[in-house]
Amino acid sequence: MKGTGTHKGEYRGLAPTGKKITWEAISIYRIVDGKVAELLCAIAELSFLKQLGVIEYTEKGKKLFPEEISPYTASWRQPQAP
Repeated sequence: MKGTGTHKGEYRGLAPTGKKITWEAISIYRIVDGKVAELLCAIAELSFLKQLGVIEYTEKGKKLFPEEISPYTASWRQPQAP
């Protein structure tokens, strides 16, 4: 899943910033007898928090995880050796 929005309300103690953000998540359902028995949801919160200005990548982090790479993209680029 992918979504967009504007940070208008408090989030984990962070006052609204008014920043436009995007988020990505994966949901995995286990179905038993036609009903949802389990749900696993993973959200790319690191990117989300960076967009809000809560965290900054280090120089090493910027090299290892270029911003155009989604944490859920199957075509990860291999990091370059230091």
